Amino acid sequence: MKLKQISLYVCIVLTSGILFTNLYNSLVDATSWGADIPDSIRTVREYYKSVNPGNYYRGVTPVVQLICLLTVLLFWKSSKQIRYYLLIALIIYLIGDVLTFTYFYPRNEFVFQTGNIKDINAMEKAITEWQNMNWVRSVLVVISIVLYCMALHKTYRLQGLK
Repeated sequence: MKLKQISLYVCIVLTSGILFTNLYNSLVDATSWGADIPDSIRTVREYYKSVNPGNYYRGVTPVVQLICLLTVLLFWKSSKQIRYYLLIALIIYLIGDVLTFTYFYPRNEFVFQTGNIKDINAMEKAITEWQNMNWVRSVLVVISIVLYCMALHKTYRLQGLK
C-alpha cells in the first residue's frame, strides 16, 4: 500500500472519530444539559470546570486538518477527480470548523459559563439551537468522509483493483 493511500485511510479514520464524538455529544451530552434546567446546567458547569469536549476538539481537530491537507498535497498530481474529492472534503470539513467558532462557541459560553441559569427559556433555546445545528455539523463531516472514501475507491480503480 502506498503512502498516499495510507494518508487517505488516516483521513477517513480521523474524521470518523470526529463524527462519532460529535454524535455522542448530540445524543448524550446535549440531552443531559437540558434535562432538568437549572440543575442540569449547574451540574454540567461543575463537571466542565476541569475539562470539557472542547479540550478534545481543540487538540484533535488541527491534527485532522493538517493530515487531510497533507493528503490533498500528496494527491495533487494524481487524477483531477481524486484531487477534487479531497479538496471538497477538506473545504466542507473546514466549514464545519467555521460553524464551531461562529455558532457553537457563543452558545457554549452562554450555557456553560455566562448565561443566567435561572432563565430557563434562554437556556432551553440555546441548547435546542446547539442540538439542531450539531446535526448539520455532523452531516458536513459525513459528507467529508464519503468524499474521502470516494477518493480512496478511485485510487484503487486507477490501479486496476476493483
